[in-house]
Parts: sequence; structure tokens; C-alpha cells
Amino acid sequence: MTFQSLTQTMPVQHLQVYRAEAFRVSEGVNLGEAIGIADDLELEDTYSLNDGAQLERLALSQPQATSAHAGKAAFSIAENSELGTPGQALFLDCLLTFMAPHGETLEALLLVETDRAGMIGATYLLPLAPVAAKTGYTLVTIDRENALERLAQSASVSFSRGTRITMADGRQVAVEDLRPGDRILTKDSGPQVLRWIGHQTLRASGAFVPITIAPGALNNTGPLTLSPNHRLFIYQRVDHLGAGSREVMVRARDLVNGTSVVQTPGGFVDYFQLLFDKHEIIYAEGIASESLFVDMTTRPVVPAEIQARLKGDARPSLAGLELTAGELSRRDAVALLKRASSC
Repeated sequence: MTFQSLTQTMPVQHLQVYRAEAFRVSEGVNLGEAIGIADDLELEDTYSLNDGAQLERLALSQPQATSAHAGKAAFSIAENSELGTPGQALFLDCLLTFMAPHGETLEALLLVETDRAGMIGATYLLPLAPVAAKTGYTLVTIDRENALERLAQSASVSFSRGTRITMADGRQVAVEDLRPGDRILTKDSGPQVLRWIGHQTLRASGAFVPITIAPGALNNTGPLTLSPNHRLFIYQRVDHLGAGSREVMVRARDLVNGTSVVQTPGGFVDYFQLLFDKHEIIYAEGIASESLFVDMTTRPVVPAEIQARLKGDARPSLAGLELTAGELSRRDAVALLKRASSC
């Protein structure tokens, strides 16, 4: 198995996307055409997802900077991506809103891969809610201004309301009761001052469906509910997974097993982000979990005046190896991690 060293590489965002060719106009001006860049789209066109179309993993590395390509932030495709050409530039083109037949809305982000000459090589659709095959979705808005903010919301690591955080003095305080200036226990830096708390109430669908880890599943004291991309730090006293390292990082979504770790859509979820002077590992319900790391992907959720006061770390402070979904595909991965960390 191969693992991504967090001390040697920048954070990678793993997005579940459809190839543009799988989402085509079934009624309207551009009949038969695949979803494309904002300039080529027509409002009121109706799109349908091909029967059998599958979500695939598009891995993005740290954005390089704001590019000359329509003034958009340029990402690059990571080495371990299932889609695209590693190293090629990827641009966030727009945020689209569709209306489904029964009145519900679907938001989706459009990403464009370009070659070295700056020509479009591929286009991908990142849905922020489930898409049903052979169902008509009518395009109602094209938003060129707020796409990066929506991506930031989906990429930000967040705790849900009620999550208890360990303070510097050992108290357990619900995340919604924390305030900037509070001192919180961190794994590597001791007591640290909380600089900012973000809060959004989002529909619990698609990229925003929270993950709940049952009490005791990873030696946690209470149920821990957090965003899908949130990474947990686990120290293995015994390397039961054969990771080659006792210190591993795992994303909450890659631990879902339908029993002790579940993902339940529906309703709304209150998400809270905790920000320190630099990236930290803190304790939530007794589990070591990462704080918000500010990079070009997540920066739009943080107020400008807060960004100006950060230390500006170019890399996350987390040590350890990040395990991917494939490496955690064993049905007993959660039980193995629990046993490894408590032996």
C-alpha cells in the first residue's frame, strides 16, 4: 500500500464528481450537449444524468494562486486522482442551481481541467446533493461569484452542535458554547487560544451530510458528529492496518460502515469550524481531531480581518500518514483502529 505523508505534501481535497459527458441536455436550446462552462450554458435548459453514471474521485492539491484564466483560483490535479491528468491545472468555473421536477433544488459546481496550452481538456460536475438518473433538472441560475465559497464550505472541517471539546483545564464544553479567546488543549502545542469560530446551518444532503461515530467506536466518550472531510488522528500502539506508521490520519467519510459509523441525510445540520493561529489537533469527545486549516480552498469562509492575524503556515502541522478510502476498505477497519489505539 502507498500512503500520503502529511509532513511532505500539501493537503489534498478528494471530490466526488461526474464526468461532464454523463450530464446532458435532454430538453432545451443545447439539446444533447454535455454540461459545459458558464459562457456556453443556457438558462431553462433541462439536463438528465445518464443511467449508470458513477461518481468518481477527483483529487485536488493545494491551489497555486489566482490564475489569469477568467481570474479564477487555479488548483492542480493530485497524483492519486482517479480522474484527470496529474499536475494539470483545474479551475472552478461556476456554481449552478437546478430545479428538479418536484420543486427541490440541486446545487452543483463546475470544474474545468486545462492542458499546458490553456485549452479545456475536461469538465467535471461536482453535485452538492444527490442526483437521480433519468430525471430532468432545469438550470435556473449561473453564479460566477460564489463558487469558491461553496467549495470552501464543503471542504471545511466542522463539528456539529453538541460536540464536546476538551479545554486547557480539562473541562468538556459544547462547541456552540465556545468563544474566541478560550484556551483549548491541543495535542502538539499544549493550551492554545481559539482565534475564530465559524458557523453555518446547511441542508444535510450531498457533500454536507454529517458522519456520526457511535460512542466507543474509536474509544470516544460520546457520539461524535462531524463533516465528511474531517480528519481524525489515531495513534496505533500496534500497527494492525499495516500502514507502516503508528500515527495515521483518517477522514470521517472513509470510516462509514453502516453500524458504528453512519452517514444519515435529511434535515439541516449546524456546523462549527474552530481556528487557531496554526493548524492543530484538538480533542472532540475524546478523539484527536484536526482544526480548520486555512488554505486557498477554505480561505473564503474566514473573515479577512481574521486571516490577517494568522501565522500563515504554508503546511499543516499534522504529522502522520493519511489513509485513503481504498486502504480502509476492510469492513473491520473501525474495529481494528479501535483495538490498535487501545492495546
